[in-house]
Amino acid sequence: MKKTISTSKAPAPIQNLYSQGVLAEGTFLFIAGQVGLDPKSGKLVDGLPAQTRQVLENISAVLEAAGSYMSRVVKVTVLLQNIADFPAMNEVYRTFFPHNPPARTAFEVSHLPIGALVEIEAIAVVD
Repeated sequence: MKKTISTSKAPAPIQNLYSQGVLAEGTFLFIAGQVGLDPKSGKLVDGLPAQTRQVLENISAVLEAAGSYMSRVVKVTVLLQNIADFPAMNEVYRTFFPHNPPARTAFEVSHLPIGALVEIEAIAVVD
């Protein structure tokens, strides 16, 4: 069974080519890569720390829409336009995962959608 998860508290998918989240078998929620778009203004927030915070708030909103929360995230993938931003991203990231953080992989990529500096996707458990 597959159920699409959508919320207006996170940015709408660009060109409707993906879902914000997909709940699989009622247990695992796969959250599409989120960038630092403010869902109210539809604009990318400025700077890496602000984008990281917005990305994680967007992920949190999708989790909430599915009945889950940040502490249930089991895996994230972080894409950075510049890997030198890894420490600055971590400063914000650790505030969202203060205890028992999820497994994580991070990569530098040459370009991200709409000029974003960071993109994060997540997998979480949902009851």
